[in-house]
Amino acid sequence: MKLSALKLTTLFLILTASQTFSQEKKECPCCSSEYSQFDYWVGEWDVFDTTGTKVGSNIITKLEDGCLLKEQWTSTGKHTGTSYNFYNRTDKSWNQIWVDNQGTVLDLKGELINGAMTLKSSLVKNKDGENIYHRIAWHQQKDGSVMQVWGVVHEDGKVLSNLFKGQYKKVKK
Repeated sequence: MKLSALKLTTLFLILTASQTFSQEKKECPCCSSEYSQFDYWVGEWDVFDTTGTKVGSNIITKLEDGCLLKEQWTSTGKHTGTSYNFYNRTDKSWNQIWVDNQGTVLDLKGELINGAMTLKSSLVKNKDGENIYHRIAWHQQKDGSVMQVWGVVHEDGKVLSNLFKGQYKKVKK
């Protein structure tokens, strides 16, 4: 069977493109250690307040070949929310975009500080005209649980209030 030069060239291009695609698919752009810094939060969780009362459940999944963490929150009441969390290699920051069924939107940016993922919003004015920001930190505990603390912080760094403090405990299957 004779193959023309055109057919050989076409076959070569198909094989080369297939090999290149296969090599590209094996690469992992989000496999560096920075992309794994928040992996301790991945899982299915029951969430409890400081009195030990269950306040909700949360499912954190890793998507997009390890480039994205998706949070799906459901309170024991009627509140639900979703966040997308990702490492931005351009500015070396972690980011979260949160939207819930109450119309709350948070856009947070930060980094892993002393083992805790710590993200904060831009400055906004509170009802008294003071510059404040939201800061949320997730601390991995020795027992594998995660403590989340969400505070409202004055621009000078003083914590004005804690909106939420809760412990994430893995759901046992």
